Amino acid sequence: MSFDLTGRRALVTGAGHGIGAGIAEGLAAAGADVVVHYGHSAGPAAEVVERIGALGRKATAIGADVTVTAEVDRLLDEAVGFLGGLEIVVTNAGHLVGRSPVAEMTDEHFSTVVEVNLGSTFRTVRAAIPHLRAAGPKGRVVTMASLAAHNGGGAGAAVYAASKAGVVGLTKGLAKELGPAGITVNALAPGFIGGTAFHDTFTPPEAQKAMVGGIGVGRGGTVEDVAGAVVWLCSDAGAFINGTTVDIDGGVGYR
Repeated sequence: MSFDLTGRRALVTGAGHGIGAGIAEGLAAAGADVVVHYGHSAGPAAEVVERIGALGRKATAIGADVTVTAEVDRLLDEAVGFLGGLEIVVTNAGHLVGRSPVAEMTDEHFSTVVEVNLGSTFRTVRAAIPHLRAAGPKGRVVTMASLAAHNGGGAGAAVYAASKAGVVGLTKGLAKELGPAGITVNALAPGFIGGTAFHDTFTPPEAQKAMVGGIGVGRGGTVEDVAGAVVWLCSDAGAFINGTTVDIDGGVGYR
């Protein structure tokens, strides 16, 4: 079994910072060339590309709105044009957008949250399928769910949780569609990953402390913890894992 990704070509959405940046750099460290997608963080994405270049791998940053079909199609065209092909797609782009109780939620907020999380995953994978089929048994898709998909999320995050649960369902359906071509499709469900803009923006310090207190291994997760799981699923060592959601939560459920 090998975790070596030399010669593989990857697209990671939402890779300008945080978990996505860690995934992009983790794939590069394992040998892959990487397209770093970003939505609004062009500067940080350029820094990710620079760090990947220092690892001796090929990389570029491409901006796109992954809630718009034409933008996603352009992203895939440019990514494949740069890389010369595509074996790995990681759909990390997503956002809580904002906390809102369902009783007070507008239709616009609901639609935005669903599009940013579930819609972006659907559009990205759909556009990537022809390229993944060309890659055959080396084709890999890793989607990003969340612990919220299992437990309903924190206060005001019910629709975010529902959108991430939708990602889990979509992942299983895609695994059935693409599995016969040897392409695997799996989801990751991170729990508390510290030091990210997500929690720094939406989770107060006292709530973060409480979350860490409920983690079985006694610490918060890191972007490297998530990146390691992505490398595993995208490597030959993960070739027989398909349609699965891997919880990256340090054992929240058993404490």
